[in-house]
Amino acid sequence: MKQPTLQDVTPIVREAGQAVMQFYRASFMVRDKSPDNPVTEADIAADTLLKQRLGELLPEAGWLSEETADNPARLEKRFLWVVDPIDGTKEFVLGIPEFAISVALVENGLPVLAVVLNPATDELFAAASGQGAWVNGVKVGVSGRAVLPGSQVDASRSEIKRGEFEPFQPLVQLRITGSIAYKLARVASGQADATWSRGPKHEWDICAGALLVQEAGGVCGDLDDNPFQFNKPWPKVNGIIADNGHLHSQIIAALAPHRATARRD
Repeated sequence: MKQPTLQDVTPIVREAGQAVMQFYRASFMVRDKSPDNPVTEADIAADTLLKQRLGELLPEAGWLSEETADNPARLEKRFLWVVDPIDGTKEFVLGIPEFAISVALVENGLPVLAVVLNPATDELFAAASGQGAWVNGVKVGVSGRAVLPGSQVDASRSEIKRGEFEPFQPLVQLRITGSIAYKLARVASGQADATWSRGPKHEWDICAGALLVQEAGGVCGDLDDNPFQFNKPWPKVNGIIADNGHLHSQIIAALAPHRATARRD
C-alpha cells in the first residue's frame, strides 16, 4: 500500500475536528484520568474516529495515542501514527480556543507527515518531510527575529502558574497559550518566536509539532539540545525547546543555569 500524503490525512483530521466541535462549549462528560489530567467524551470520539480512519489508510502502521492503551507491537513497525485527539483538554473543558488535534506519521523513528488542527480557530497546520509547512494551504515559515530580549515566547498557563517562567519574565514577552501542539504550530507559522517546556512531554504532545517547526525552518529539540527520536518503548521526552533557529543558542544559554530545576514529572 502506498504511503499516505497530506491530501489523504488532512480530511480525516478535519472530520475529527468536526466531531470535537459538536461537544465544544456544550455539555459533555469529563473525568480525571489522574489529578489535573481530564479526559472528555470529545477526546474519545476523536480518538475512535482517527484510529479507524488512519488505520484504514495505512493498515500496517502501529498506533500510539494518548487515549488508547499502548501496544508494544508498535515498536516493531516501520510506520507509526502518533496521535493526540485533543491536546489541551483543560482549555477545551474551559471553553478556551487553545486546543488542537495532533496527528503525525512516523517512519523509522522520524516524523514524515504532520497535521495540527485547532478546530475552534479553524487553523490547520500541515507539514511533510522535505516539503515545507503550510497553514490552511498557504506556505509559512518561522519568524526572523534574531535577538532574544523582547521576543515573543508562547508559554503554558499551568507552567506560568507554577512559577516555571519566572526567571525569564524580565527577558521575553510571554503569551499564555494552551496546547503544546498549538504552541509549536504557532512557532512554525511565525506567530511566536519560540516556546519551551521544562517538564517531560509525551511523544503524542510534540511529534507533529516538531516536524512543523523543522519544516518551517526552525529548530526543535529536548532540554539537553538533543534531536527527537520517536517510537521509543517509554514514549516520553525530556522537555522541549522550539524556536526560529536564530534564537536557539541564546535560549539554550538562558535556560542552562536553570537546568537543575526542570520538572521531572
